[in-house]
Amino acid sequence: MQQSIDLPGNALVALTRDSLLALRDAMFRDIGLNAAAMLQEAGYAGGPALYEAFSRWLTAHGGSAPEALEASEFSAKATQFFKEAGWGSVEVGSLESVATVDSNDWAESDPGHPMAYPGCYYTSGVLADFFTRLAGEPLAVMEVECRSMGGDRCRFLVGSGDRMQRVYDAMSQGVGYQEAVGSAG
Repeated sequence: MQQSIDLPGNALVALTRDSLLALRDAMFRDIGLNAAAMLQEAGYAGGPALYEAFSRWLTAHGGSAPEALEASEFSAKATQFFKEAGWGSVEVGSLESVATVDSNDWAESDPGHPMAYPGCYYTSGVLADFFTRLAGEPLAVMEVECRSMGGDRCRFLVGSGDRMQRVYDAMSQGVGYQEAVGSAG
């Protein structure tokens, strides 16, 4: 069967899930909490290639440019692309004034190695660049639910940097993310 995503042609490499999780665990063990920022930075650096791969993949599958897709079509196509790339399924939605990206099988999460905080930092960086390119304006991504914390899904919030900062600030004061999003508007 022919592979539908040309890894070398899209500046992508196949990396096993176990390798990604081992790298994340080793970074947190050896570097501490600074590992989160490093993983996000690495993810953000990989965002352009992933977005271009998605654009090419859409064209190869008879689709249009990512930014031209209706929301429901984007969610379906993104799920197919991310599943084929090995990351898992996604469901794009909204919560008040932010977009949501949910996955019940995301590859960076690891229920077998529990974390105290959401742990898909690499993904947060990738999605920040990916959605910034899609929207044509700077966006930030914050994971608020994670399978690595025992949740049923990983949930990422996507919004402006200012809005995400207000959500983060409220959450750091003990406010739940849904209430924080509602008050950050």
